[in-house]
Amino acid sequence: MTERSGDLTRRALLAAVAGGATAGGALGPVRGYLSAFAPLSGGAWDAASDDPPSRVRNPHGEATLRYDDEAVPRIEADEEAALCFAAGYAHGADRLFQMDLQRRQLRGQLSEVVGEATLDSDRFHVRMDFAAAAAATWDLVRDTEAAPLVEAYCEGVNRAREDLPAPVEFELLDYEPAPWTPADVMLAEKQIAWTLTGSFRTLRKETLRAEMGAEAAEALMPGRLDHDAAILGHADATDDWEVPNGDAARRPPATNDAGDGSSRAAVATDPGLDRRLSAVEPPEWAGSNSWAVGAEHTEGGAPIMANDPHLSLMVPPVWYEQVLRHPDYRVRGVTFPGVPFVIIGENDRGAWGFTNAGCDVIDFYEYETRNDGTEYRHGDRWRSFDTETRTIEVAGAPDREVEVKKSVHGAVLGADAGGDEFRSELGVAWTGLSATNATNGILGINRSRGAEDIDEALRDFGEPTQCFVYADREGSVRYRVTGRVPIRRTDGEMVPGTRVFDGSAREGEWAGYTPYGESSWEGFIPYEEMPHDDDPDYVGTANQRVVDDADYPYYLAENYSEPFRGIRLWERLDALVDRGDVTPADMRDLQRDVRDGRLDHYRDVLQAARTELSGDARSDLDAVLDWDGEAARDAREPLLFVRFLDAYEGRFVADGLSELDDRRDPSAYAPNQWVLATLGDGWFEPDRASAAADAFETAREQVDAGGWETYGDYNRTAIDHPFDQSFLNYPRYPTDGSAATLFNFRVESGAGSSWRQVCPMDGTTSRCILPGGNDGNVYADDYDGQLRRWADGEYKPMDREMRGDLAVRFAGGDDE
Repeated sequence: MTERSGDLTRRALLAAVAGGATAGGALGPVRGYLSAFAPLSGGAWDAASDDPPSRVRNPHGEATLRYDDEAVPRIEADEEAALCFAAGYAHGADRLFQMDLQRRQLRGQLSEVVGEATLDSDRFHVRMDFAAAAAATWDLVRDTEAAPLVEAYCEGVNRAREDLPAPVEFELLDYEPAPWTPADVMLAEKQIAWTLTGSFRTLRKETLRAEMGAEAAEALMPGRLDHDAAILGHADATDDWEVPNGDAARRPPATNDAGDGSSRAAVATDPGLDRRLSAVEPPEWAGSNSWAVGAEHTEGGAPIMANDPHLSLMVPPVWYEQVLRHPDYRVRGVTFPGVPFVIIGENDRGAWGFTNAGCDVIDFYEYETRNDGTEYRHGDRWRSFDTETRTIEVAGAPDREVEVKKSVHGAVLGADAGGDEFRSELGVAWTGLSATNATNGILGINRSRGAEDIDEALRDFGEPTQCFVYADREGSVRYRVTGRVPIRRTDGEMVPGTRVFDGSAREGEWAGYTPYGESSWEGFIPYEEMPHDDDPDYVGTANQRVVDDADYPYYLAENYSEPFRGIRLWERLDALVDRGDVTPADMRDLQRDVRDGRLDHYRDVLQAARTELSGDARSDLDAVLDWDGEAARDAREPLLFVRFLDAYEGRFVADGLSELDDRRDPSAYAPNQWVLATLGDGWFEPDRASAAADAFETAREQVDAGGWETYGDYNRTAIDHPFDQSFLNYPRYPTDGSAATLFNFRVESGAGSSWRQVCPMDGTTSRCILPGGNDGNVYADDYDGQLRRWADGEYKPMDREMRGDLAVRFAGGDDE
């Protein structure tokens, strides 16, 4: 590695890790490593100077670990603990550095090995105290069925850590990884949950109210997007979903009105805190697609389900693919490195997937304080903040101290500067700060023998809130929103979570919630009353609104994704079901759909721009207006269109957000692209038509400057290693799709379909693909093995058989 790295110095490595570790929200650290994988991974065991042991003692029983020709570990054992030990060994061999960096970010320990560049990230994660939430979660899980399996998994990770040479990254950064613990497994789950539900949108919207007025805030961040593509209530798809009625006295009608909802006036967030929170907030584009079509509509007479989660595209991929075979079940799919069980996948009886439900599970509170801010009022009593000072170790620089402060609501984030016009203390309540039991939920799904088992397993799935889609070989289909969603109450009345609450007046509190402990969840939407549908004819989810407000008595959220994918998904599913005899090939074609619905939504904006253009610019715009909306790599029109959208947003930020405090980053307050298309002349100088025309001219200039002839010249798989060394970077392949298409690829943010699976329940083989290689070893033949097929919309078989080269035989007892 050193010889091939040229003059890549340790200082450069540290700087690159620092830059990558804070990018991309909660999944950022997996962008910040040289090769986040052991050099002995997968099919490249012979890449190391020392051969790995062919036999490893497994205190939990015998097991075998094979790697197939896609570097997917296929693990078999008669005892579940032995199976999990072997899975841990594979994770420790293949992804140990990736696991350790993720753990360091959530614990606030990146600066210990990276230096000062990650101090802001570390301060935030220490103040939120995700580590304490993970410890509380392990305290809950340690007395459950999953506990001995989690412990066996950790033993396997640590055995690989002891047996195998350290991944080169640890030597380059000059540190050794600590042992992997059950609390670290819980911490990995907290990171997943934060990535999907941690949002500071409420703070941004209140800042807009304070600095630009309530009308402007609602225009830029409306409580509801105007569309009819909700997941539940679709006329032809919904089968037997019933609106919960329950006890009216217990559940007074909630309001989703975007009005005040609080006794306090809007207060802007301190610009310094605003900037720091924006740097650590998970990306809003984290989403997914999933759908299922019932048996009566398929050619094979059995349901078909499909899922493709949209997350960061990175080297190695965010997901780790594995096959686990036990006498009671055989399961294949993907998990996050550091978590033993398959999260998305298929077993002998059924297949399942997740998409982000977008539920609002985080609230913010401000307090009246006294005694130099050491006490805060909570109702009719004064409480002391739970405060302690912790040390952040910093490589190559003095250590730093950080104050960790907590209230009855959870973490308290303070502003380092700001006057009376800004709040100085901000309480944060988040469901993930409490102990949750997703571990047993996922285990139950892996073990499931049918829909009834699934229904029970999902009761344990406390975080994150997800849209779960399932189909099985008996013909059942399930859709359910999982996770705990709080019911906010002020003076006994339900209120939506759309404002910062007055914590001293006890506004918007969650009954039964205990941060950093075990909650009773009594103040949360009951499991039976969460949105769900048993055996719908078909169902489709793409992060759009779950259900129309008039059809549901609880507040779920207001920040759903733009509905472009959801609208297209319903359009295609309706047509397929109406035609009948749906096939797995139809489902794969649906995953490859590249119709960009933004074209129709922006048609009026483009028409307005046309009146201001002439010559070649007008000809180019006419071509875009005549374009069919297919974001195909060999066309020029989608290239002009996506560059226009970016330029148009930039023009809005310059014109429409000039009233914001100039210490803020106005781009963080830009509306989504659905909303942006609806904003009129008053938001632009001198008017919308001129702004749109200028944006189109800018797009043409960018296309010329980039030397791009077609969309595929620009829309390429730029999935780079953060050190940007050619031998580490993935190849650049042209691909189709955009941020708004079902075939999802977001070249600007390095995100997209991070895994695709299509699973027919008629006995034919399921298909899947990963955007890269499961084996992260740069020396391996399949380092980027699946990337070209992923870019071209191809798939590989998703069988659960034991095949491939034997890598390790795990012997029970004391046998080595």
